[in-house]
Amino acid sequence: MAMIRYDYRSEVLELSTSLTACVPDEAPPAEGYPVLFLLHGLSDDATMWARKTALERHLQACALPMLVVMPQAHRSYYTDEAHGIDHWTHVTTEVPAVVARTFRASAERRDTYVAGLSMGGYGAVKWALREPERFGAAASFSGALGLAQRTVDPLAAGALDGRLWDTVFDGRDVTGTEHDLLRLLESAPRAALPPLRVSCGTDDPLLAENERFIASARGLGIDLAVDIGPGAHTWDYWDAQLQAFLAWLPAAAGSGLANA
Repeated sequence: MAMIRYDYRSEVLELSTSLTACVPDEAPPAEGYPVLFLLHGLSDDATMWARKTALERHLQACALPMLVVMPQAHRSYYTDEAHGIDHWTHVTTEVPAVVARTFRASAERRDTYVAGLSMGGYGAVKWALREPERFGAAASFSGALGLAQRTVDPLAAGALDGRLWDTVFDGRDVTGTEHDLLRLLESAPRAALPPLRVSCGTDDPLLAENERFIASARGLGIDLAVDIGPGAHTWDYWDAQLQAFLAWLPAAAGSGLANA
């Protein structure tokens, strides 16, 4: 298995950037490798999944050989920033195009997956809800799934830094917008949604917003695979959840049922 840092010029970002790719040893099938877009968290970068987890070992144990692509998104919340850079467009449009022309990646929906931790969990779910026809499965580990319902009040629990909120969202209330996962759940075409897995540790500060997301989805009749159990907002937890996700993925992607 090869671990590759791929540097390229991004026309969207108007700068040079990089992604990390984990490429199987096996020759790709005729249609190309299945591909997992694995998204990093707020304080991380495109290398962290490979550095902080047993990614290669988990992939070797997985029944589904796949290409794993870890793009760079900085502190953008996978959003086209109001006063910054178009990270959403880069990750969701340009990165797949770079991957398609550089690696032997399948273009089939059934072979395309997205997952992420914390900010990356938010990004993965947002991408899956906004472009459900692209993915065969999606997952969030300790995701910031209630981002739109948070406050920038520095004294409030779960508050975000006001400067970050200004940069990304122009300081606006984004409840009910395209950045609000609960609104996206309500408007999502039920029959088109990919299987979705949501996990969060019981000692995680994001537990309440994950439970709210799960309850909202189920209230709308959207079936989820859910894992709420011991764990915190740590790499130990995300490593275990990555392994669990990869074990769940082949059956889920093959069946189209979220609880497969």
